[in-house]
Amino acid sequence: MKLQPDHLDAPSILGYGPGWIGLGNQGVAEKIGHSIVIGSRGEKFAWDCTCFEDLTAAHFDRLAETRPELVIFGSGSRLRFPPPAFLRSLMAARIGVETMDTLAACRTYNILAGEGRNVVTALLIEPPDPQGV
Repeated sequence: MKLQPDHLDAPSILGYGPGWIGLGNQGVAEKIGHSIVIGSRGEKFAWDCTCFEDLTAAHFDRLAETRPELVIFGSGSRLRFPPPAFLRSLMAARIGVETMDTLAACRTYNILAGEGRNVVTALLIEPPDPQGV
């Protein structure tokens, strides 16, 4: 059986913690402290939202423009589903959507990007709780 190596050109999520993720690509690592969209074909752009309540249909319309097979939505520290109306442009373009908490979305993105899949993850990075709760 022939084995294929992981797709090494895709950006990888190297670590995560409250209020940040670590992103690496071709030996360069950076710590990111804001919501972000990352794609296996090199897409990377800030996602203008700091909490789940900031999200609108326009946030998801922008994801549809990247034309992936699948969007993985990381909804923050807990699992929250966007209203179906927000996903209308993704559904119209026949783009799959999976929702999970941000940490699970990071792991899932790495697996699928490593397999060479055309996947985009939209990660809601919430500011850390100042009281540590």
